[in-house]
This record gives sequence, C-alpha cells and structure tokens, in this order.
Amino acid sequence: MFRLLRSRCTVENTPASKVKGAEDTPQFWTHPELEMRTKQVPVLGACFLLWSLYIASSQTVYPGIKARITQRALDYGLQVGMEILEQLAKEIVIPDLNGSESLKFLKIDYVKYNFSNIKINAFSFPNTSLAFVPGVGIRALSNHGTANISTNWDVKAPLFQDSGAADLFLSGIYFTGIIVFTRNDFGHPALELQDCHVQVSHARVSFSGGLSVLYNSFAEPMEKPILKNLNEMLCPIAISQVEEFNVNISALEVLTKIDNYTVLDCSLISPPEVTENHLDFHLKGAFYPLESLVDPPFTPAPFELPESRDSMLYIGVSEYFFKSASFAHFVSGALGTVLSTREIAEIYILSQPFMLQIMATGPPVVNLHPNNFSLELPAAVIMLTQPENSTIQPIVSMDFVASTSVGLAILGQKLICSLSLNRFRLSLPENSPRDIKVVRFENILSSILHFGVLPLANTKLQQGFPLPNPYNISFVNSDIEVLEGFLLISTDVAHETSSKQQPNLHSWGHLNMVHGPRKKQPIH
Repeated sequence: MFRLLRSRCTVENTPASKVKGAEDTPQFWTHPELEMRTKQVPVLGACFLLWSLYIASSQTVYPGIKARITQRALDYGLQVGMEILEQLAKEIVIPDLNGSESLKFLKIDYVKYNFSNIKINAFSFPNTSLAFVPGVGIRALSNHGTANISTNWDVKAPLFQDSGAADLFLSGIYFTGIIVFTRNDFGHPALELQDCHVQVSHARVSFSGGLSVLYNSFAEPMEKPILKNLNEMLCPIAISQVEEFNVNISALEVLTKIDNYTVLDCSLISPPEVTENHLDFHLKGAFYPLESLVDPPFTPAPFELPESRDSMLYIGVSEYFFKSASFAHFVSGALGTVLSTREIAEIYILSQPFMLQIMATGPPVVNLHPNNFSLELPAAVIMLTQPENSTIQPIVSMDFVASTSVGLAILGQKLICSLSLNRFRLSLPENSPRDIKVVRFENILSSILHFGVLPLANTKLQQGFPLPNPYNISFVNSDIEVLEGFLLISTDVAHETSSKQQPNLHSWGHLNMVHGPRKKQPIH
C-alpha cells in the first residue's frame, strides 16, 4: 500500500519548454519550478489524505467482547434500581439546612433556624422513565414524586431559642438529567450527570417538641426558604453520588486471574456507544499469560451484533477471545499432561508398564462458523517406559492432530465449554505406510484421548469463562448461537437480593484480581 501511494504521488519535473503551448506563454508564467509547484499542490494534498486514511484504518482496535443493553434491560433496571435506591437513600448524607426568616405578623425581625440530621425515610416516584439519547447517554425523567423526611431543628430569635424534631413532607418532585457514559484512562466505565434539574414544588413542615404547637401555627412561612435551599442542593447531591460511584468503580482491576496460567482483560477499549435502541460496551476480551501481559501476535476481526430487541442483554464473544485463550495457555506451558500406567491400563490393556506424555505443539486452532464451534489440537505424543532398576526410556514419539467439537452452556454468570472428540489422526512422515501397527497405535491414542485426556480438560473447563455482568445479576432465559466469527449470547437478567451482602458496584464472584499494566505486542 505504501509503495502504491508513493508511486502514484511522484511528480515528474517537466521543463516548461515541453509543455504544450509554452512557446506562446509569457516567460514569468512558464518558470519550470513555479509550474512544478503548481502541479504538486493538489497531488500532494490528495496523497496526504490517502495516507492519513490508511494510517487511521491500520490503527483501528476492535473488541474481543461486545455487550449490548436494550430498552427492556433499562425498564427492568429502573424497577430494580428504585428498590436499591430506596435502601441507599436512607444512607445519603444531606447537608444541614439553615437560614433566617422574619416573622412580621409576630413583629419579630428575624428567626435563625437550622435543620440537621436530615434523613430520608421514604419516597415515591410513580412516573419515572429511562430512555436512550443517541450519541449522548440515558435520559432519566421523573415527576409527581413525594418524600418523607425526618430532621432535628433549632431556632434562635432575639428573645428566645428552642429545639426539637420535625417531619418534612415533600411533593411535586420533578427530576430530569442525562447520564453520560465515558471511559477513564484505565479502561473503567465512568458516568457523568449532565443537564441536571430538580424542582420540589411543595413542602409541609410539622414540628414536635419544645413550643411546637406555636411553631406549627406559623410553619408556612418557613416552607418557602426550605424549598429554595432544597432545590439548590439536590443536583449537587446527585452529582456527588455519581462521582462517588466513579471513585469506587475506578478501584476495580480490569485484569481477572482465570487460573494459574492466564489472566483475562475485560477493560473498555472505547467509550460506550449509545443509539436510539441500545447501549454498547466494547471490551478488550483478551487472555494473557500470567507472567507476560503482552498482546498476542494477531488482532481481533470486526463483528456486528444483530439488531434484535427481544432480550435484555446481548453478548458477542469473538473468535479472538478463544484464540487468545488458547495462545496464552500454550505459551504458558499449560497444554500438556502425563498419564501413568494405572490410568492407561483402565483404557487399553497392555502387558508392559509405560507412561504417555502428551503436549501441544502449537496453539489450538479455533474456528467459529454458523452452528459449528470446533477446536483443532496439534500435539505430540511420547510413549515412555521405565523397566525395573532403570531410567525412563522413550519407546515412540509421533505428532498428531485431534479435531474436537465444543459444547456451550451458561451457568450462573459464566460461559462453560466442553470438548468432544471428532477425529484423530497421526501425522506420519511423507511416504510412510499406514500399516497395522500404526492403525493399532492410533486406536490406542484415540481411546486415551477420549477417555483420559478430554475428561481432564473438561474438568478444567468447568471453571468457565466469566461474562461481563453487574453485581448480583444472574442470566435467565439464555440462548447461545454460533455465528460466523463469534458467539451470540441472548439473555434476560434477574437481580438477586442478599440479606448478608450490601449492594455494591461490581463483582467477579470468587475470581482473583491481579495488578499490573498490560503491554502491547512489540512491532517488528
């Protein structure tokens, strides 16, 4: 591509005397250098544009995992969110309300008041909705809300002072704002509350304690300044809650330890995308060897989730996700096993005691095609024996390729895979005959793979791959479809409340988190 651009962007230095009509042109128009520069300007501009587009396209980073939230998920999230918010609202710290007011009907110039220890006891927002705003975020809208608040109060006037408790009933609460989704420098999602507006229309105060009977008789003049103060402070309170959320979520690690060999990177590679019908998260979705956080020598291919709205959540898991898993396990030395005589004797009866060492000779080859998920396992097998009072001796060594089908299931918040053997064939040297000994050895190895190796592999695979999901969310009505180049998981979600654990921002279950920056693959 570079040579093509360079060849097309070469401008020949043509003398002015060879240009048609040059002999009729005045000398100051036919200067060769001036003419060449005139020709170069548009050509070089076009070449620069093409080269810029080429560089931009070559640096495009595609996700290994895509997660899509639909309007159905928003509606369900609103229902669950209001229940959670009702619990959290009781813990929100509301600043004291204080000020002064003149009571002209009592001929009191001013009364200083202070409301402290303000607690939200209950609230109701019957008309609340969430909707996508394309290219921006999610709009929250609520009106006709009510709230019951308890507080302590104290008043000071020139001639007296008093204190007690009070109940505050708010009604006609209106709220609107846009939740904007972004990405921080470490790949965490981040929220920002924009265009916040809160309006409380009515407030009714009921005093108790002290001279409460007297105060209740002129509580109405106090309601106006209370409303004014509340309307000024509620948006800053909401914004501070969003900022606290960002602080908490930024403390989470984006690298998840899967086993003793690999970690999984589920960081955001770009800010979430919002359309009229859904919200998309693009995640790295790559495995790395535990001791070397370097990108694999291949890149993810682009894929598109289908435009469907039947489920709450869609997760696309690309071929790159599984290829990086197989590559990371291979370079970590995890793809190998040794079977003892006792294990093999249960599979195929042989008189001579021996061991079988099986090791991968390359990363397993992953193929995702419509309704077909296959895994090619290139490996070598070494048959070893250890006669009495002697060292281990190799009997035979051969390469082979095992073709397996991959079964899939969703269990909890994990993707579970299992392998079943389709074909097995030894890789013989060229022109070597496939005699009865070779066929017999193939049968032995095929049985060992089927009854010995694959069950061991499936036991490890039962640990599953974690799927992106919020805390205490389980997948229900899930469906897995194998498409060209990726898996499509369509699922609804259900929130599980726990009496022992308080709601929190995110969880990866019992998986371990690891620290450390990820390095890019060196460019050669």
